[in-house]
Amino acid sequence: MSTRTIRRIVVADEISRIHAQSRGTYGKRRIKAALLAECEMIVNHKLVASIMAERGLFGLPRRKRRGHPMLGVSTPADLVNRAFSAARPNQLWCTDITEHPARDGKVYCCAILDCFSKKIVGRAFSTSADTVLVNNAVNMAMLERTASTGLILHADHGTQFTSWSFGENLRRHRLLPSFGTVGDCFDNAAMESFWGRMQTELLNTRKWPTTLELTIAMADWIDNFYNTERRHSYLGHLSPSEYETLWLDIQPSPQLS
Repeated sequence: MSTRTIRRIVVADEISRIHAQSRGTYGKRRIKAALLAECEMIVNHKLVASIMAERGLFGLPRRKRRGHPMLGVSTPADLVNRAFSAARPNQLWCTDITEHPARDGKVYCCAILDCFSKKIVGRAFSTSADTVLVNNAVNMAMLERTASTGLILHADHGTQFTSWSFGENLRRHRLLPSFGTVGDCFDNAAMESFWGRMQTELLNTRKWPTTLELTIAMADWIDNFYNTERRHSYLGHLSPSEYETLWLDIQPSPQLS
């Protein structure tokens, strides 16, 4: 057996492992990045695609977003203007609610995403899409993170986010509210992108028997895969947690007087 054949077998086994580790979601480009990061293997993406085809491995395509703004509607201030990026953690957060059915009902998930690293810093689940749900997500985020001065929380115009209770909770935590255009998903594109990944990589992969099973799966996907394992091309093929750790490592140490 030639050296080239042996190397192809080794690469193929690593590709299968990485694909399984990604819960069957990675395509050729993320697998190529993982081969370099985890195995120090430099592999052409065409070879990755060829081996994936041989082994019947496929990445999951992302859904397309469509938005239709509602005109003539009075809106509070949009402090973001579709600039969903930040120079440091805890500068700009986005939030939104999604829902998904199980056989015995629906599960609503409210998540809060840090636009610096795309990490989910707060999440809550309920069978009711009410203000308790969104306030629980905010409260979790504030327990997990240290809010910086001027931290913006961007949302859409759902009744939960425009409620008095939610506004009071933001004021209590000294968060600045921001709202996009009514009815236009692109004015909360960071969250739409996150929901699209969750929909494709988890929610649509099977039928869910119970709301409890669905809730556990969503929490596990966020905490133990998306935040810690899933490689993002935007982050140089690092996971959100890895990206934040790298950023912290290169910050200058505080000077002691």
